[in-house]
Amino acid sequence: MLGHHYTHTFLETAVASMNAGCNLELSYGMRNNVFMHIPKALAMGNITLQMLRDRVRPLFYTRMRLGEFDPPNMNPYSALDLSAVQSPEHRNLSLEAAVKSFVLLKNVRGTLPLWAQDLPGKRLAVVGPFADNPQMLFGDYAPVPEPQYIYTPRRGLETLPANVTFAAGCGEPQCQQYSRAEVVGAAGAADVVVVCLGTGIAVEMEGKDRSDLSLPGHQLELLQDAVQ
Repeated sequence: MLGHHYTHTFLETAVASMNAGCNLELSYGMRNNVFMHIPKALAMGNITLQMLRDRVRPLFYTRMRLGEFDPPNMNPYSALDLSAVQSPEHRNLSLEAAVKSFVLLKNVRGTLPLWAQDLPGKRLAVVGPFADNPQMLFGDYAPVPEPQYIYTPRRGLETLPANVTFAAGCGEPQCQQYSRAEVVGAAGAADVVVVCLGTGIAVEMEGKDRSDLSLPGHQLELLQDAVQ
């Protein structure tokens, strides 16, 4: 609210938030966050102790229902490790969810799907800044993934029975430094080209908006070179 000029100080923001029923702040670890001003607001009489209790009660009730205050041995999830989380059953379920969530906008001449039985001897090129950059495949608020479980487009395509070549063209999504020769060399010698473009948190995230919907940097040029 301070950034939107609804209030002028963190103290005013704390009071307004409490009066509105807010009981949780995403503070980004700031020591001088908004809700640290609640004791001062209470001392000044801007809020009452009963209001403070009313705001805190549902928050801690939820935490208790989630078992946050239970001994670890009472929590069945505390015994889970990556052998369970990354079990074949769960990984297959993740694969199924990924396959079923694809959005296919156009499929000229039935290019997709790529059938494994048709690929032996074929040359497949995967190009673009998202082709083999694990850190760029996760959006804002994503967890920190274990590298060995990340399948980039390049890594996934290399499991197919085809001769796969790779060319990033540019190292980051901003694509300020673009190697046209690298992309043209890979795409020109291929029977099938997979182009991996986009934005990612390096370009846009909460608090970091784009000014337009164009592909960043030289990405459009990369796409045009791959098509040509």
